[in-house]
Amino acid sequence: MASGRPVIDTALCKGCELCVSVCPQKVLSMSEDTNDRGVPYACFDESDNCTACAFCGQICPEYAIRVIRYERVAEEV
Repeated sequence: MASGRPVIDTALCKGCELCVSVCPQKVLSMSEDTNDRGVPYACFDESDNCTACAFCGQICPEYAIRVIRYERVAEEV
């Protein structure tokens, strides 16, 4: 089963919230802090729930998000 995590360049984020709206796992939200543009930026909740679907990176108009994918290894019984 694939999983991963988004890597967000907070300096590029313009706070449009498109990534938050398309995330099926709801692992993205907007920060209470602001970036150099003075806007809240997207942040990842650091959970293991990201499926690496990359919808967030695809919809980001600023190319501020890339998704790192990795495979989970099943434990042998």
